[in-house]
Amino acid sequence: MSVELIGYRYSVYRWIARVVLEEKGVAFAHVEVDPFAGVPDWYLGLHPFGRVPVLRHGGYTLYETAAIARYVDAAFAGESLVPLEARAAGRMQQVIGIVDSYGYRPMVRQVFAHAVFRPRTGAAGEAGEISAGLEASAGVLAALEGLAGDGWLVGGRVSLADLHLGPMMAYFVAAPQGAAMLSGYPKLSAWWRRMRVRPAMVASDPGLP
Repeated sequence: MSVELIGYRYSVYRWIARVVLEEKGVAFAHVEVDPFAGVPDWYLGLHPFGRVPVLRHGGYTLYETAAIARYVDAAFAGESLVPLEARAAGRMQQVIGIVDSYGYRPMVRQVFAHAVFRPRTGAAGEAGEISAGLEASAGVLAALEGLAGDGWLVGGRVSLADLHLGPMMAYFVAAPQGAAMLSGYPKLSAWWRRMRVRPAMVASDPGLP
């Protein structure tokens, strides 16, 4: 059965879904939908909230990135990306929850969008948004630093937690201010040095405009 990943090239959540597919060695086709340019009616039939991405596997359609990641891990061969031990699996979900609930907006929508993405696409970034994003990101990084294991985030090997945080961290540190902030967190800095060169991260990198 064919696999399609539908979404916006620069969406950090599309990148998360793609890095999981790459990690599992799943071949897929990409279908571009830019929600900032208007969501087509056919896409709303797949995702009623108009967000990205959506995964289609044969006749099965799934949206919400964390759900897509869990499905890809379970549906395809390869080493599991979910720890077997209950506490490590719980910690993985906790990290993903922190990233989604508290990290996405300041790290991506504020710091990356206003310091990097908007200037590259000809729009002006707002200094106040960058400052507010950095302030909120500090608490997120501190929480993740306190939870991080040695090497990978949980369970001693790569998991969905690493693959969820990786693209967000890549966008965050694309901003000089974000890179400078990360350097103050030694566990996360060591983790990022490993994560940024992981083949699945490199292969899935959408680049910058």
